[in-house]
Amino acid sequence: MDNGACSYRRFLDGDDEGIAEIVKEYKDGLILFLNTYVRNLSAAEELAEDTFFRLIVKKPKFSGKSSFKSWLYAIGRNIAVDSLRQRRLFFESSAEESAKDPSDESNLERSYIKGERLKTVRSALSKIPNDYGRLLWLLYFEELSDEEAGVVMKKNPRQIRNLHYRAKKALKEKLEKEGFVYEEF
Repeated sequence: MDNGACSYRRFLDGDDEGIAEIVKEYKDGLILFLNTYVRNLSAAEELAEDTFFRLIVKKPKFSGKSSFKSWLYAIGRNIAVDSLRQRRLFFESSAEESAKDPSDESNLERSYIKGERLKTVRSALSKIPNDYGRLLWLLYFEELSDEEAGVVMKKNPRQIRNLHYRAKKALKEKLEKEGFVYEEF
């Protein structure tokens, strides 16, 4: 059982600190994942709040068939899809990067280059088919396994493998068109 599952169990047993640990651990990644659906960071933050609110109020049962993270992200995905259906939201993509303040010039340059590369990759992810971008986000940014990503996206292992192959190919083509040098990618 992972830490999220342990924290959730503690929350269900009456320890409010458990839900605080879950929010602290998963909030940022969940927001960025939900942003792949709504293409608006503010709306993604609201959907993440709704996800945690659902955990607090409805207290859904975690069966342990998947990791806690993939279970939580699946709840978030369902909330995002419901929200899009109900409100027919169409948001523009917002790519905001916060730059850290490194102490010396070489760190500043590396930080800037890394930030620019991340912006380019995020931009390219938003320009390939949605399922491709979502899968790559889950696998590479959220570090979920193929099986966990399959749970989140409601796809079987074969579909995930095929989608993964096509997504990497589409991203590579998009990045090459934009002149991205991806030696480290």
